[in-house]
Amino acid sequence: MKHLTIVVPNGQNNLSSIVGAYKIFTRANEYWLNTGKKELFKIQLAGISKRVIFYEGLFTVKPHTNIAAINKTDLIIIPSLNHNYQEAVKGNKSLIDWIANQYKAGAEVASICTGAFLLATTGLLDGKNCSTHWAAADNFRIMFPKVNLHADQLITDENGIYTNGGAYSFLNLMIYLVEKYYDRQTAVFCSKVFQIEIDRQSQSAFTIFTGQKKHDDEMVKKAQAYIESKLDEKISIEHLSSHFSVGRRNFDRRFIKATGNTPIEYTQRVKIESAKKAFETSRKTISEVMYAVGYSDLKAFREVFRKITGLSPLEYRQKYNKEAIIS
Repeated sequence: MKHLTIVVPNGQNNLSSIVGAYKIFTRANEYWLNTGKKELFKIQLAGISKRVIFYEGLFTVKPHTNIAAINKTDLIIIPSLNHNYQEAVKGNKSLIDWIANQYKAGAEVASICTGAFLLATTGLLDGKNCSTHWAAADNFRIMFPKVNLHADQLITDENGIYTNGGAYSFLNLMIYLVEKYYDRQTAVFCSKVFQIEIDRQSQSAFTIFTGQKKHDDEMVKKAQAYIESKLDEKISIEHLSSHFSVGRRNFDRRFIKATGNTPIEYTQRVKIESAKKAFETSRKTISEVMYAVGYSDLKAFREVFRKITGLSPLEYRQKYNKEAIIS
């Protein structure tokens, strides 16, 4: 029998990802038993404290065991740390070391949402792909510049390390892991029982783009403000760089370093974010929204919109604004 360890870090307060992971894998085990197979995993919650308090004392988790009692495990699941990831990283050094050592001994590791911060602290993500909640992406890039963050992806899978996007999207990662370790039939069963959409791969449609402003390049900040103030115009990056008396190549380099996006990507994201809000809150037609954010070519607008959100403008409006008229 394989061993699954769901870790319970100190100083974090997300209970749902611990309970959800435990329930889904427990049900997968039961399904195998009911079909004449043996349980695949021994499932344990493990931490470095005898109890961890959640939500200001409203709930308490008592892990089955201490990580020191587990010499070898096969799969480790790191829950979300919510917004307490910096505090959690400081207060869980022994857990971080244990995860790194278990991986080196052959265990696979999966992080949920901001649990990626704990995983990245081990150094195991350096040079690898990773996802986390889109709202924590800027802080993650600052803290872990060696990690290849893809905040649009729902799930990453590389060298026995799995990460996922934010909040309750962890349920999709659990179904993904059930299929990986059990089989497709068990994954489909669990997706139906827990009513989780199977094979979902993107969190792009849920992203709210606010722009990376946590940097010290004043010229880039001014360029960002300029782009955001000219939503209805087609912006020339050549004109923009000359406006700030910076050569195009140097302008691009500084912009990418500060924001993580090229000037063109940033401009597209700002415009599409404005278009998304219009589709969510107004009855404007797709053409009206397109012109309002500086596009005149419907095909080009649709392509950029789908690239960023994973949906067409019409699909997005139908998904988030049931009051909108059909155009």
